Amino acid sequence: MQDPLAELVKIEPKAIGVGQYQHDVSQSQLSRSLGQVVEDCVNAVGVDLNTASAPLLTYISGLNKSLAHNIIQYRESHGRFKNRQQLNQVDRLGPKAFEQAAGFLRITDGDNPLDRSGVHPETYPIVEKILQDLGCDISQLMGNRQSLHSIAIEQYASQQFGILTLKDILQELEKPGRDPRGQFKTAKFKTGVEKLSDLKPKMALEGVVTNVTDFGAFIDVGVHQDGLVHISLMSDKFISNPRQVVKTGDIVKVHVISVDEHRKRVSLSMIGPQTEAMSLKSEDKGLKMPKKPKTKQPVNSAFGLALADALKAKK
Repeated sequence: MQDPLAELVKIEPKAIGVGQYQHDVSQSQLSRSLGQVVEDCVNAVGVDLNTASAPLLTYISGLNKSLAHNIIQYRESHGRFKNRQQLNQVDRLGPKAFEQAAGFLRITDGDNPLDRSGVHPETYPIVEKILQDLGCDISQLMGNRQSLHSIAIEQYASQQFGILTLKDILQELEKPGRDPRGQFKTAKFKTGVEKLSDLKPKMALEGVVTNVTDFGAFIDVGVHQDGLVHISLMSDKFISNPRQVVKTGDIVKVHVISVDEHRKRVSLSMIGPQTEAMSLKSEDKGLKMPKKPKTKQPVNSAFGLALADALKAKK
């Protein structure tokens, strides 16, 4: 639970299941491709140098099973790493491996705050120059989006480190740590609404979209039973596909139309009451009104008799 990625990498990627045709392709190529995806993910997130397992360290750029084992052995005999430079003391870990791996190995509460970011050690002098120009401390700059966006990075470009490298440095300083995701928003479920019997018609709720189908979207409102918003009640404008309005994971505001506890069905709406009433009226709640039968023209009508007389006269 402390580091799920450390356990996930122990699972053979093919065992997760990557499609029904995974056994019809070259197994060596499949294994290599899946391994590259896992490696990209691990390096994008980074690992905690003081808690990472050997299988997790193996996926770090520049490391292999032997070096991962040596890092674990050094940690067990010398205690936790205090800075990235201590990696140079690990057996058989040379300068090239250090240059490739150090930026993905994070150290929390270490000697240098930069060691917990994705900034590589060879670019530390650039960060120090920026701090000197701004006249602030690294703790004041890390995570300070406004200050980082005000930096003119062009003046720090050189033959060794170009604009793209400098942009990467600022991005890492903006969000240091091991979570590259943006701010995570969750739906605020209504207090006291925990089961179907708590739902009442016209009740306003906030929920999260769990599934989108061709006929509507299913919304989790915190009652252990997803409610359905029909496509006709998703927008006050005509839409041909619910995916034009929502996608899985979206947080939406809805209100309850009806609750069927016996069948465990909840009907929800994402539009206002007036528009909803018009939509329901036009849909007629799924029922079709019988069409008025067409009146047939009687054979002995006045028009029919006149036409017959005219034909006789012509003959």
